[in-house]
Amino acid sequence: MNPVLTIDPEFEAKCPPLTDDELSQLEENILEEGLVLMPLIVWNDTIVDGHNRYRIAQAHPGIAFRTHEKNFNNKYEALSWICKNQLGRRNLTPQQKKYLIGQRYKAEKHGGDRKSEQAKSSSQNGNLISPLKTCDRIAEETNTSKNYVIRAEHFSDGIDAAEEVLPGIKNDLLLGKYKPR
Repeated sequence: MNPVLTIDPEFEAKCPPLTDDELSQLEENILEEGLVLMPLIVWNDTIVDGHNRYRIAQAHPGIAFRTHEKNFNNKYEALSWICKNQLGRRNLTPQQKKYLIGQRYKAEKHGGDRKSEQAKSSSQNGNLISPLKTCDRIAEETNTSKNYVIRAEHFSDGIDAAEEVLPGIKNDLLLGKYKPR
């Protein structure tokens, strides 16, 4: 019996949506296999990765899935992990990449890595593990620049603001259908 999981809209919103073709192909693959091959990543029974696979399994009650529990100290660590995971697994548009980098930066500077015991980012404290500021570290990890990371946060904030005003526009902006000014 599959567990009942929670979908957090904030977590799901960080994942670039699949196109209709990609979603159809995923559903076809799952139905052909008779089960979800990749485990859903969860934190306290909340889906962190695998929202589409979960919905497909829910729509087809005979389809089984597994879960893998991740441990995070807080939601900011979970959000940072989601962004890093998405950046590493998909063919992303430049807009999607920039959005994810901006969202990761926001999550980490507001509590993700900086406040954990295994702190990787820094502030003015000399006792943290890495002397790099959060934006410098993310820039290094994503092969971008510090300024790109900072601009990416502003870009992602703008995308989220546009979505609040005009629901549905986020996907079009991230797919490059419109070029924001």
